[in-house]
Amino acid sequence: MLNTNLSYKLITKDLEKSLDRVENQPLVNRDTKYYLENIGKVTTVDEFLKDDRLYKYAMKAYGLEDMIYAKAFIKKALKEGVSSTTSFANKLTDTRYRQFVASFNFAANGADATSYNKAQQQTVKNYATQAEINGVKPDSAFVKTETAYYLANIGQVKSVDDLMNNSRLYTYALAAYGLDNTKESKTYIRSVLEGGVRNADSVANKNDNPAYAALASAFNFEQYGEDATTIVTAQQPTVDKYLRQTLEENAGKENEGVRLALYFERKASGLTNFYEVLADKALASVVRTALSLPDEFAQTDVDKQVKYFESKLKIEDFKDTKKLDKFLQRYTSLYELKNPTSTLQSQVAGLFSQSTASTMSTNLLLAMQSMKR
Repeated sequence: MLNTNLSYKLITKDLEKSLDRVENQPLVNRDTKYYLENIGKVTTVDEFLKDDRLYKYAMKAYGLEDMIYAKAFIKKALKEGVSSTTSFANKLTDTRYRQFVASFNFAANGADATSYNKAQQQTVKNYATQAEINGVKPDSAFVKTETAYYLANIGQVKSVDDLMNNSRLYTYALAAYGLDNTKESKTYIRSVLEGGVRNADSVANKNDNPAYAALASAFNFEQYGEDATTIVTAQQPTVDKYLRQTLEENAGKENEGVRLALYFERKASGLTNFYEVLADKALASVVRTALSLPDEFAQTDVDKQVKYFESKLKIEDFKDTKKLDKFLQRYTSLYELKNPTSTLQSQVAGLFSQSTASTMSTNLLLAMQSMKR
């Protein structure tokens, strides 16, 4: 008999193994292998759009498979990039396009778009610019020597400690972003790097000098961990998104509630306010269900919806693993109570209706268990 007290977190903690199983599906495996072997060779938007296998893989990774045939639309977004607030992608309300274009940023990175790493190419480019500002020629022997050393070693840096313990790399990195290592407090720089840029209240984001946020974004250990100095957004992160998207689709075939819970889990840490929740129908649906609100609530004034959500939930709690677990646990239980798949399941769900915050129905457990086989 299944343990009905098994929490959402306990069931989904094996998510990495589930992703491995998805990756090992023959078709997924072939497509992923082809993608990783060829995406780094793409140097222009036209080349990217011309290779259907690469293009479709990338589009699905960002949840845009329904727009695969709108190539003129996607081409315009890619050509304009995301550097300007008035660019095509930035003007679209659907944030998926911004994320997609930012990952394949041909407009800003040109031929290097599919092999671009901020800690490497961007930092080297910035270092040359800063050298020129300070009266040192970018092609001088000193700049060339320091850059050669930097490129030969930065890929081996796996943590904030690694970077800060190598004075030569550390000095180069700070100089590239207009910061003088002799004047900067190492304690403060550590807090900048450890805090990252995903949280609006991080040390880097709260400093009026944008150089700190630029530094934290380039050496984004907070988000990417040991891969920060080697990660190429157009490559492995896109593959990870594709596998996660496939996992959610597979889960949805078994149970829509599971798919929505996994989707919410993936998006939760990036949410900063409830207007963003309402802008995404799937996220809004999860919150309404978790709060036992009727579907008609979605038709009320947006500001009133946000105010009500804020009175019941704290958006920052979604960044806390334990609190997110409890929230999704409640959601999945209530989803099953609202959407029983059979008379028997309805009866089973009813047995646990008095403790929905800490239990899940048998049907949901079965669906999630089957997802992991």
